[in-house]
Amino acid sequence: MAAVRAGDRRALARAITLVENGDALAAGVVRELYRLTGKAHSLGVTGPPGVGKSSLISALVHHVRGLERSVGVISVDPSSPFTQGALLGDRIRLSDHFLDPGVFIRSMGSRGHLGGLSEATLQTLLLMDAAGREHVFLETVGAGQSEVEVAGIADTVLLVLMPGSGDSIQALKAGIMEIPDVIAVNKRDSPGAKTMANEVRSILSLDRERTWRPPIVLTEATRGEGVPELWACIEEHRAFLAETGELERRRSRNLANEVFALASARAKEHLVGTVEGDPELARLLAAVQARELDPLSAVAAILEQVFRIPPR
Repeated sequence: MAAVRAGDRRALARAITLVENGDALAAGVVRELYRLTGKAHSLGVTGPPGVGKSSLISALVHHVRGLERSVGVISVDPSSPFTQGALLGDRIRLSDHFLDPGVFIRSMGSRGHLGGLSEATLQTLLLMDAAGREHVFLETVGAGQSEVEVAGIADTVLLVLMPGSGDSIQALKAGIMEIPDVIAVNKRDSPGAKTMANEVRSILSLDRERTWRPPIVLTEATRGEGVPELWACIEEHRAFLAETGELERRRSRNLANEVFALASARAKEHLVGTVEGDPELARLLAAVQARELDPLSAVAAILEQVFRIPPR
């Protein structure tokens, strides 16, 4: 515990491994270190696959290290090494920072979690916070609901888009514009970059109720162009959250949601195990599958027996 608090990289790596593997010791580690959390600024970076999220994070890390601040990076990827996933893709792009003691990088699999974020990701963020990392970058897979989930974890959400990408246009249509606090249009030298920025700006202008207007920054991650301006916008958003009290409100809401999410996961695990191990409950499930019993009646009976919840 003391080694993690002191920022020891090996101790932090071991603690994260305990959490990721669901080891029985993990709960005690998180319990002991939780009171030390709440100091790091968490930045969720999301967007469609292939827009340059990892490259942009690498450029941001380089910039932040120039400011002499410590950084943690959590890169969540659901794919295997054969498809340029967590082991090959993100690690190679961030390889310039491996030997920097002020940077701690962890690649994690989403383990099939619907939104691309695993339970272990949340705990890893807390551990990096407790270890004294001033900024923690969380890169999502950019698949499905990951944009929504990262908004429920991070202080600031950065959406990365790229001109000429069909996925980017889908992102604009899918209501994702309600989620980001800062937007980067990467590959700014590409044709259509400025047009895309204008389109995004037009969409944002439709939401007149937001007190914070997400700034849009044109970047070229591989050359670091626009990165200082992008970081300035991220810092500006952090200051806005602190000044308005939104930072505490956002964190309180996120932590409450985390409690409910973890409780739901544990309850489901217990429910599935109980039903599978109880012949009477298993018969209820079989009756639904045979269309002899409707699902609502089965649910009422199962919840009453497993959790003592009376039927509605």
